[in-house]
Amino acid sequence: MPATPLIDPARFEDAPVLFGPDRIRQVNPHRFEFELLSGVLHYAEGDDLFVGYHDVRSDAYWMRGHIPGRPILPGVLMIEAAAQLCTFFWGMRRKPVQEKFYAFGGVDEVRFRGAVLPPCRLLLAARVLNMRSQAARWETQAFVGDELVFEGKIFGTAI
Repeated sequence: MPATPLIDPARFEDAPVLFGPDRIRQVNPHRFEFELLSGVLHYAEGDDLFVGYHDVRSDAYWMRGHIPGRPILPGVLMIEAAAQLCTFFWGMRRKPVQEKFYAFGGVDEVRFRGAVLPPCRLLLAARVLNMRSQAARWETQAFVGDELVFEGKIFGTAI
């Protein structure tokens, strides 16, 4: 049974981009084809819910080999995109020391609930469940339009 949606996706259909790729690069170390957070639409100090997106392009590097003739965004890339949103939030809140990298610690309760076909916008939502100085746990979801296509809990840790 799907979880209760963290957001109403329609609310973010025409939302302005608060942080684009240049600002994201100042916080997240991901580059080139592994930049899976395209923008941030909702972030507010004191709010533990935040929203971003990944634009799933028809010329993405994985298109040629992931189900030729019917390319589907790999589930692991959905998890990675959600993790990058969490990394951005952690970096904005914790203002990490330059030598620290916020990395995957684990994923739990992951479910894929729909196919993500390019081109589309994958709307990402995350909510802090627990945040400490060196680690955090997040509840994450992704939507295409109003359809919940992914949900899971992500654990990250500073290394």
